[in-house]
Amino acid sequence: MRPEADAGAPQRVLAALRHDIIFGVLAPGTRVTEAALATKYGVSRVPVREALRALEAEGFVESRPYAGSTVAAIPLDDAEDLFAVRGVIEATIARRAARRAAAQFGAEAPDVAWWTARRALADVLDEGDRAVAADDLATLPELNIRFHLGVAELSGSASLTALLRQISGKIEWLYAADVDHRGKQSWGEHRLVIAAIDAGNQAEAGRLMAGHVESSQRGYLERFAAPGPRGVTGTGAAERG
Repeated sequence: MRPEADAGAPQRVLAALRHDIIFGVLAPGTRVTEAALATKYGVSRVPVREALRALEAEGFVESRPYAGSTVAAIPLDDAEDLFAVRGVIEATIARRAARRAAAQFGAEAPDVAWWTARRALADVLDEGDRAVAADDLATLPELNIRFHLGVAELSGSASLTALLRQISGKIEWLYAADVDHRGKQSWGEHRLVIAAIDAGNQAEAGRLMAGHVESSQRGYLERFAAPGPRGVTGTGAAERG
């Protein structure tokens, strides 16, 4: 099949390029060209062009006239804002999920969709536990976002889930940058959050989720903030140390 005839190429290239940025294969400041990326991913320039436009809108790529495109970095001020927004959204999601869980456990007839989502979340937690035990931290960023989106699904709020999805790529990016430093501890906190949700304890679920996000923010900023002017960060190997 010729690259131009591959209808799935745009989404495949978008996912691959976003992954390579999040995990530092393409570090912040790296210049990216349509020709080089087309060769790398085995497609024509058209899906690469579409992917770059989408990633620019998401904040992963910066494009300037006559200068081409480069991989973006996250200014620390922006990272702080992202954590703040995330904390509010996810604490609300956790409270909603706990309220819905209480209704499910007390219902005469089970909600099949809810229980399916809850079992999927249990699988994610188990998979993450195995990764931590094996010191396979590279798999945690994807599992982390699957956990948080899974909790959003349990909340039953389409609006909150949509808001979380909008920033999920950036969340994964920040998590990947700090996974070798705080990944194991951060993953263990998920069990406490889900226990409060299962217990139907709205206040505790919200408190634990807010604390989870706050701990991630504190650890991230302590690691990447430099003295003097506010710096920028990303997931390049130099920053991982």
